[in-house]
Amino acid sequence: MAQKGPVLIELDDLDAPRVSDAPPVPDTDLPAPTGAAMQMAARTMARKPSRLARLFWAVTGALLTAVLSAAAWDFVNGWIERAPLVGWAFAGLTAAFVLILLAIALRELAALNRLTRIDGLRHAAAEALETQDLSAARTVTDRLVALYKTRPDTEWGRSRLAELRGDQMDASGLMALAEDTLLSPLDRAAEREVAAAARQVATVTALVPIALADVAAALTANLRMIRRIAEVYGGRGGLLGSWRLTRAVMTHLVATGAVAVGDDMLEPLLGGSILGKLSRRFGEGLVNGALTARVGVAAIEVCRPLAFQAGKRPKARQLVKQALGGLLPSSTPKPQD
Repeated sequence: MAQKGPVLIELDDLDAPRVSDAPPVPDTDLPAPTGAAMQMAARTMARKPSRLARLFWAVTGALLTAVLSAAAWDFVNGWIERAPLVGWAFAGLTAAFVLILLAIALRELAALNRLTRIDGLRHAAAEALETQDLSAARTVTDRLVALYKTRPDTEWGRSRLAELRGDQMDASGLMALAEDTLLSPLDRAAEREVAAAARQVATVTALVPIALADVAAALTANLRMIRRIAEVYGGRGGLLGSWRLTRAVMTHLVATGAVAVGDDMLEPLLGGSILGKLSRRFGEGLVNGALTARVGVAAIEVCRPLAFQAGKRPKARQLVKQALGGLLPSSTPKPQD
């Protein structure tokens, strides 16, 4: 007679598989992280406005200036007619505001002039090296010393250069000495700025899931990084100067396609594909941080008064390892107690 109802089978003595031991399902359908935030930020900063857009903003600025000037004039004159004391007080405030605007404009012009001076120094150094002109190299060295004569952090380098420059008999040796004594400490400071910016972009991109927030964070961090790198090398770029430097750096990266690559810099640190070890969001953050390091290297080359000759050119992979080493999972097992 067949038994009715469910049959209970005891599995206490059997080696039953557990769900927790099952391997994770690979995300084969997900695309690899591409650093979308950094790519969008780079293309935004490198995009050149059209002639129609430049004409629109020029006319808009002129119109707003005329309207605001006429409104301020009528406002002050009206108060002078109604209450002379109050009207003259408003006139004084308006004059102070105009003087502040002129001071800001002069500061921006001085910043642009300083950037132009550094750019001219770089071209003069390249010509001196190409022709191996020792007198031209000495002139470049004098201009470099004058550029940093008020910087306390270059005092040792300037004294060391003054002590050893007489022993150099060719342009290459003199330029190498200037790089070693004056620019090497500045290179290390600029590399620290790049590492800090790459770490910030990677962290914000990985932790902020809001759309376009990572793009804004990457854009802001890169603008601040380029401005600080320019200040390290003596650029002191204002708003217009920083934007010009940023466009120059991003245009170069977009034209060469370097901003579209990031996984190749992370793979040596991880020992394999990042998809096998990181979540999608965290991997995107690391790629954005790696691309920020690449932008920083390009900014160093643009802002440096002398092109890299004898000095060691910074590499994006080394800066990525320095900046993101603490954020990456360790590939070596820890020793057991």
